[in-house]
Amino acid sequence: MILQVGAIAIILAALPYQIFQLDRYTMTKELVLYLAALGAALCCFAAARRLTVFMVDAGLVAFLVLSLLSALLATNGWLAFRALGVSLAGAAIFWSSRTLARAEQGRPLLLALAAAVVLGAITGLAQAYGLVTTNLASLNRAPGGTFGNRNFMAHLVAIGMPLLLYVSMEARSRRSFGLGALGVMLTAGALVLSRSRAAWVGTAAAWVFLAVEGLWIGGLWQDRQVRKRVLQLSVMGAIGLALALILPNTLNWRSESPYLDSLTGVANYKEGSGKGRLIQYGNTLRMAADDPVLGVGPGNWAVHYPRYMSPDDPSFDPDDIIPTNPWPSSDWMAFLAERGVPTLLLLGLIGASIALGAWARIRRGTRHPPTLTDLTIVATLIAVAVAGAFDAVLLLPIPTYFAWSIVGALASTPRPIRQFTLTPVLRRRVLVVTAVIGALFVVRAATQVGAMAVFDQRQRSAMELASRIDPGSYRIHMLLGQAWRRARQCTRARPHAEAAADLFPHYPAPRALLRACGVRRR
Repeated sequence: MILQVGAIAIILAALPYQIFQLDRYTMTKELVLYLAALGAALCCFAAARRLTVFMVDAGLVAFLVLSLLSALLATNGWLAFRALGVSLAGAAIFWSSRTLARAEQGRPLLLALAAAVVLGAITGLAQAYGLVTTNLASLNRAPGGTFGNRNFMAHLVAIGMPLLLYVSMEARSRRSFGLGALGVMLTAGALVLSRSRAAWVGTAAAWVFLAVEGLWIGGLWQDRQVRKRVLQLSVMGAIGLALALILPNTLNWRSESPYLDSLTGVANYKEGSGKGRLIQYGNTLRMAADDPVLGVGPGNWAVHYPRYMSPDDPSFDPDDIIPTNPWPSSDWMAFLAERGVPTLLLLGLIGASIALGAWARIRRGTRHPPTLTDLTIVATLIAVAVAGAFDAVLLLPIPTYFAWSIVGALASTPRPIRQFTLTPVLRRRVLVVTAVIGALFVVRAATQVGAMAVFDQRQRSAMELASRIDPGSYRIHMLLGQAWRRARQCTRARPHAEAAADLFPHYPAPRALLRACGVRRR
């Protein structure tokens, strides 16, 4: 129930405070992620009599340990804490979802996750067609719905589409199948309207795998019931695509043929965002080369990127107080630069071991045709890997929640490598440690949300209170420092400018503010 409610809540969680831009979405959703992960983990441990360890768990624990070591050495500890928390929560949700699957209780969770994917697409569609006008939706990156960014909405659809197909194919009644088919139509329409090329490519890769391995090589096309449902779902997806292209919407694209332009520009690396990505990737590789073992620290890519950016880099705007994005345009570049080569390799091995295990069961298993469960696991991981190659995906709370929970709830039960007996005393200790660690991340996320709630640009006292509630907020320190500077009170502006410069020592805005107050910072 916790994971089901969390799947819906993380879609809807958002704040109306537009000055905080993406933070009002990501920080709120991180709070939901932490609460769901903590609650689910405590429930699992409370009832556990044994702790069963599988091969993938060893790699996941090693990944988390290296991430922790990297975080301890990070320049900006606040950002490192946030990024580490997302990874820990993802692991907790994976283990909790797998526990449900082993207890044959995974289906209700999978249905809730599929419903949440459709709900996320609906929020984007509602914004695209002007059905809902609210401060909770960002106007700059429509149709992002309650995600704040159209790419984020599309990433969820790409990751969740194989699951939606799975629950539709496995539907036990016509009504359930009809709801699944309607969901496919809605998600297909939202995906088209998003113009997210990373999500398009990720979805296409997953669909190609399902068609080749499932329908062709696996022989599922020979099953009359499967063939009928596949055709019906394909028709509904095509209808959703067509309606998205035909129906007038409120999206003010600059191009006369925006969707065709996005499609033809998927492989364009000579101009536009494709060229910008290559420039950013090259600079990020230089960052990774300087710290190849542990990286610059989780979440600290933006802290160090100004040291490596090139003059023609479109991802850096020196005139903005926040000159670059919080993350690079690739999960894999981010993990490489922030956590080092060993951590990236471990993450790749974790995904590969799960995918290859499912693929092996598809190809060499005793069941013919292959199970839809194994096909869905591999297709989901393909969508995550491909979309993550071009955008930030697993760095964010929603994809983390859905990717880990889907794979966990679908996971088969391979032979464990070790089992530990949990005595009542040991179980209580594990519960206490889990509760303390989880509470730290929950409290931190709650303070970030609370600071945004009390912040008011019209009252410097409210801004000061917000800076005390969330001392790790670069944005609040800069806005407050600039407000005191405009009021000609540099003695009160300097502490906030210094705090901002400590958080992001290579950003030009804090240095400019300090110079305006007569302070030279080396």
